[in-house]
Amino acid sequence: MMEKLDYEMRVKRLVESGLCPAKDASKYVEVLQNLTNKMDGDTLKIQSKIFKALSDKSRLKILALLRIRDMCVCEIMVALNMTQPVASHHLGILENIGIVKYRREGKWIFYSVSKPDFINFLDKILSLV
Repeated sequence: MMEKLDYEMRVKRLVESGLCPAKDASKYVEVLQNLTNKMDGDTLKIQSKIFKALSDKSRLKILALLRIRDMCVCEIMVALNMTQPVASHHLGILENIGIVKYRREGKWIFYSVSKPDFINFLDKILSLV
């Protein structure tokens, strides 16, 4: 009941603002809602995952370190004062979205940026702010 009332108030607000004529309000609402149908659900899901992964300061710090050079978990732990499970957790999230990769050298695992172009893209975004 409350949702329908909220919805009607939003449509009324559109009409009162002059953004849509009262006689065509239902058609205008349909056009607006159809705009979301053109959005690809899989793409939105991937984008959401990427932004969620990048929303953590620790993960951004890890990326900053890996831009300088490849590092093993123990180096990241020391540089950021993290425990091994926490560092591994953050690295796993970055790896899961494809920004970080690892390679094994004997018993050591070294992490690196897998998509430098993506990091350059982040730099461009920051230059706009």
